[in-house]
Amino acid sequence: MIPSIHKRGSETFGLIKYLYGPGTDEVHTDPHLVAAFDPLTPDPGRGPNATYQQLEHLLDQPVNALPASKRPEKHVWHLSVRAAPEDPILSDEDWAAIARRMVAATGIAPDGDEKACRWAAVRHADDHIHIIATLVRDDGRRPRRHNEARRAQAECRRIEVDYGLRRVPPGDGTAAKPPTSAERHKAQREGREQAAREELREAVRRAVAGAMSEEEFFDRLAAAGLLIRKRAAPSGDLLGYKVALPDNRNGDKEPVFYAGSTLAPDLSLPRIRKRFSGDSDASIQSDSTPSPRSPGPAAARRSAATSAWQALLIIDQGEDGQVAAQIAAAGEVLDALAKTSAAHTRNELRDAAFVFERATRSHIQAERGHDRALRQAARDLIHSGPALGRAEDGATTAMAIDMLFFLVTAAAHWHAKKEHAQQAAAAREAAEHLRTAYEAAAGVPLSVLYQQGRRLSQPLRQKQAARLRAAVPELAEQILAEPGWHALAATLADTERAGHDPAALLGEAAGRRELGTADSISDVLVWRLRHLANLPADATTMPKHTPAAAKGSGRAAPPAPNRDSQPSKTR
Repeated sequence: MIPSIHKRGSETFGLIKYLYGPGTDEVHTDPHLVAAFDPLTPDPGRGPNATYQQLEHLLDQPVNALPASKRPEKHVWHLSVRAAPEDPILSDEDWAAIARRMVAATGIAPDGDEKACRWAAVRHADDHIHIIATLVRDDGRRPRRHNEARRAQAECRRIEVDYGLRRVPPGDGTAAKPPTSAERHKAQREGREQAAREELREAVRRAVAGAMSEEEFFDRLAAAGLLIRKRAAPSGDLLGYKVALPDNRNGDKEPVFYAGSTLAPDLSLPRIRKRFSGDSDASIQSDSTPSPRSPGPAAARRSAATSAWQALLIIDQGEDGQVAAQIAAAGEVLDALAKTSAAHTRNELRDAAFVFERATRSHIQAERGHDRALRQAARDLIHSGPALGRAEDGATTAMAIDMLFFLVTAAAHWHAKKEHAQQAAAAREAAEHLRTAYEAAAGVPLSVLYQQGRRLSQPLRQKQAARLRAAVPELAEQILAEPGWHALAATLADTERAGHDPAALLGEAAGRRELGTADSISDVLVWRLRHLANLPADATTMPKHTPAAAKGSGRAAPPAPNRDSQPSKTR
């Protein structure tokens, strides 16, 4: 159950007219009163002689009783309370009881207070009510509404328990502000997939992903087609910024600007500067144009996989501030990967980045500087340009998604340990989007490996099986029974042609991280081996005779997520 306290207003009549009217898209049905401060309150929805003016006059009486000079300019308080789509439809009596609990919890009308503010609760849909109140008590004083939003949330958590409703994870005040009802309705009228606030937040996140300076950040905003307003002090120092979509206009045909801090707490200019302050390492480029040596899409994705593996170790073992920095930077990598990936994975990656944004903020302050590797990986992804989703680009996209799945899952576990319920839920949801994106990206390259493994001679397959039994005896029979064993056998053959000792490399890959809970261990080991041995992710580009590589390179082999393996749809 979600409570939303809307901006205070100055016209009681206007809000009453909206609540009892057809709504922006004529979705209001049977608007009527379910509860009010006085049982005799007129109901313009069902009372044959009741009018909007009567209800307005009754609610505004304490306000109008004050001298004009002492009346608050914005005296109209508005709270909506919405049930989840899967919740049962509550009766009017249930909603009336919920309304009384909400006005008591927020300080509008505490239980037993006969001089409290006047209020009315209107229902015009099955799943929610609106509460209107005037912010002058019957004794002329103002209500005590300290921390009203937090208290409304806490009361909704108790209501969920009492009525058996969907349990919403408790908030901690670090979430981005959601679109208002007016913003959502405007987006619907204009045929937008997202409200302007959400579209801008996503655009700003992508602009800051891997950016190393304010100049580069603002150049990216401009390149994305956003309108920008900068706020400067008299000294000329930049204090903040606002952005707008060129086609999002108000009633006066002027662009609607949003400050970065109103899009998300970590998108204010001071918070963005903290990201740059951790990027002083000389190995990180600070210019806004790609170097002639900027990696291609495939190399950038390999780099992202390596950086994600390093970050995973920090999440497992690091201090809280270091972990928070890694999780925040992981969000930048997801944004960069979504921006540069091929069409068949882009939407799921974009959704993963969108929901993971909630997991990147908590009350644990990120210690910037520990996230350099991930931020550089995000930068490399941006500067490497878009991947077409084929050959090595497509296969290394699967490799990167595979690693990011593990990183995001580790973030979910860490947040859960810290009792960050909303962040943990967001990370788990992002992992599901990554799972789907992985299936789209990995199907072709692993199918190629599967077919190559099927074509290996019987003696060679038996040789690889013997190596498997020697390296991981406790898991060997399970792996041999999996469909993905053929892809693993082909990969073991590739490692031998590349000059590695397949048995030793397999033992190292298997020991990098536990395998017992993996649904398809063979699938896990394929990616670990190919990354560890620096083999092409796309087996079709594997040369028939590769010069011997240095053995025991010491590269950290990335783990792969615990997901199902199939020849053509692997996770």
